[in-house]
Amino acid sequence: MLILGIESSCDETGLALYCSNNGLIGHVLNSQVELHRLYGGVVPELASRDHIQFILPLLDELLKKTSSTMEDIDAVAYTKGPGLSGALLVGASVAESLAFSLGIPTIPVHHLEGHLLSPFLEENQPQFPFLALLVSGGHSQLIHVKQLGDYEIIGDTLDDAAGEAFDKSAQLLGLGYPGGAALSKLAQQGNEKFSLPRPLVNSDDLNFSFSGLKTAVLNLVKKQSPLSDADKADIAFSFQESITDVLVSKSLKALEQRNLSTLVISGGVGANQQLRQKLKEASIKFNFHLYFPSLEFCTDNGAMIAIAGYMRNQLSKKTDYEFSVRPRWKLNELN
Repeated sequence: MLILGIESSCDETGLALYCSNNGLIGHVLNSQVELHRLYGGVVPELASRDHIQFILPLLDELLKKTSSTMEDIDAVAYTKGPGLSGALLVGASVAESLAFSLGIPTIPVHHLEGHLLSPFLEENQPQFPFLALLVSGGHSQLIHVKQLGDYEIIGDTLDDAAGEAFDKSAQLLGLGYPGGAALSKLAQQGNEKFSLPRPLVNSDDLNFSFSGLKTAVLNLVKKQSPLSDADKADIAFSFQESITDVLVSKSLKALEQRNLSTLVISGGVGANQQLRQKLKEASIKFNFHLYFPSLEFCTDNGAMIAIAGYMRNQLSKKTDYEFSVRPRWKLNELN
């Protein structure tokens, strides 16, 4: 079975082909980072127009890259939500129209479920049940993944998520947009000169709150003004240490509370090397299994939608065609 996956929830247009026998056979991606950099954030109307411009040329590129034809495709999976309404509608309309013309089923996919299942793209795959630390965009969540489609959110974002805190703090340091990766790179040159809070690290619950950490960075920037390059690197180092300490601590607490021995990390912040290193050390110390997707599959991509579509297709088959999206779709609303 060959599944075409389409991702268009925000500022990346991603397409991929996943084969039930051979796994992922190819994927293509167009990033809109340069388009939105001037505005310091994603402009929804521009995002939608860019998806319209690139989605069909990317499909042609993917088919050529994999030596496939339209007639080889058995089902089309696409991101139905959450995300930007206009951006989602581009992917949904192409997916549903294509499937209707070929007489094949569509598989609407939840964007966050795509991230959750992205480690299944790897040769070494986790087994259900497991704990997932999902750190993607506006989400920082700890999820008890009992089986495919059965997800219990046991820790959630109360305000700024980890990814938002990275990007906002990067802007405070003058690193531009998106700044998360730039901040992490700068942190490698820094030292432990400043002390920043670890929000909710000792709380009884498993929730996250990073708005206070962002404010602490703001106050530190004002206090040190004018900032030297060394100051910026030291602040970046302290910020990264704080946020990764919280993510690791909460994950360990969740593993213990739920008596689980497998931890899956997914989402954009999952690419952070310091977070990966700390979790690898913790997995050895506390004897649990740890899984990450490849770096290229941490951020939004078509491959995660294709694998989620393949796995979802084993649960149910959708035969009707509709142009509807769910911009505010919650993960616990999946059935």
